[in-house]
Amino acid sequence: MPSSNAISLYNCQAVDAGRIPVVGINEFRKFVIEAAKSGKRIASFFAVPSSPHQVRLFAVLADDNAGNLSVLSSDVSDKYPSLTPDCPQAHLFEREIAEQWDVIPQGHPWLKPVRFHHSYSTGKGNKKEGPVIPSVMVFFKVEGEEIHEVAVGPVHAGIIEPGHFRFQCFGENVLNLEISLGYQHRGVERALIGGPDKRTLHYMQTLAGDTTTGHTMAYCQLMESLSGSNVSPRAQSLRGIAMELERLANHTGDLGTLAGDIGYLPTSSFCGRIRGDFLNMTALICGNRFGRGLVIPGGVGFDVNKQHCDTLVEKLARALKDVNVAADLLWNTSSVLARFEETGVVQPEICKELGLVGVPARASGVEIDCRFNFPAGIYRFAQIPISSWHTGDVFARAYVRWLEIQRSIDFINDQVKMLPEGQIRTDIKPPSPGKFCVSLVEGWRGEICHVGMTGPDGRLSHYKIVDPSFHNWTGLAIALRNQQISDFPLCNKSFNLSYCGQDL
Repeated sequence: MPSSNAISLYNCQAVDAGRIPVVGINEFRKFVIEAAKSGKRIASFFAVPSSPHQVRLFAVLADDNAGNLSVLSSDVSDKYPSLTPDCPQAHLFEREIAEQWDVIPQGHPWLKPVRFHHSYSTGKGNKKEGPVIPSVMVFFKVEGEEIHEVAVGPVHAGIIEPGHFRFQCFGENVLNLEISLGYQHRGVERALIGGPDKRTLHYMQTLAGDTTTGHTMAYCQLMESLSGSNVSPRAQSLRGIAMELERLANHTGDLGTLAGDIGYLPTSSFCGRIRGDFLNMTALICGNRFGRGLVIPGGVGFDVNKQHCDTLVEKLARALKDVNVAADLLWNTSSVLARFEETGVVQPEICKELGLVGVPARASGVEIDCRFNFPAGIYRFAQIPISSWHTGDVFARAYVRWLEIQRSIDFINDQVKMLPEGQIRTDIKPPSPGKFCVSLVEGWRGEICHVGMTGPDGRLSHYKIVDPSFHNWTGLAIALRNQQISDFPLCNKSFNLSYCGQDL
């Protein structure tokens, strides 16, 4: 691709915000489109007010092969030529920017709200007035006498988060699925501005309740980079153990619920219990099953002793034995494989075009994993091989989870055996003023991206969070095309995306 003025930086490298080039929108647009075509991914794309009548677009492009990030910005007023027609990865980001700042990406093929809230901007003619109600919008429709529409949610059977799914069907065959969220919007990103303060860490721990460690890790790495602080080797190792315990609990739970969705009760029952065993291992370290209070800026909030380590190793061995039995039942039962295989296929070309991350991408043979491509913390010294499969179906998304379970257990055992001596936390300095930093973490769902900017006073002037679900909901919609509508619960669970992670 042609050379660009974009600044290149590494994961968790803080730079002066003034060093990020500001270019014309045509050059910005060309850079992002050609970067995506060359194999880079949009890790984050957002807008920040730059003057009373303009916003500044920021694009963070991830190069998985080189392990670095490219950042470029451009000032626009009330409109700019949309990137989406030439770069589908940008579609949801541009919808978000339009909703937040009343800046219209002209030529966007299907511009509509993401979280259904009032604009953040003031004094603009496009600002919405009156109530904003989630999913009150024009949905995509397929015309024809034999076409029917099925609307599901936002209230679902069971205690789960709200989301609306609109199917266009020909008989039992799904022609199109449109997903509308926004019911969980809490305005977290806006609440972080002016921090960090006493509430900031609690926001991070509850961004997505099943990813407490992942999001908190991304935040802590960001704060440590912005302040130029270091974390001890012992704390880094304990953080890695917490990250992989979170992955183990959720992957094991997903194998169980996938089995439950097809009525295969042995694995469903086993994995439901084993998931609890992994959660209790996190509680063994910090007293909380979801890891709240464990990862903190400057290190970790809890230490372990030899008895903790011995108990953890013993419990891991027992859990691995049990999950081996549960997984073998899946892979060796023909009725299970008949439901998993060739269901909800997402081709690798589609994964790359949409910028999918995490398990869905690796299940389609796209080998991306921040622990390997953008290592930070303990993963710089103890890398975990990328687990992938090639068929892109429900089976692949289940099997990648199983591969990662085994490798996470190996990683934890190694860390426990070689746990460094030393302190577990250090007092970090306040963030430096005028800085920009990107923190990438491989959460159990996939890539978590936090971008932080500080103002002249060193406080957070802008904070952008991209949960892996933000990238992957469109992948679920694609997986349902030309599938039976009865396959939706199974496909949905094979992605297992977060509603509240999307609706920050």
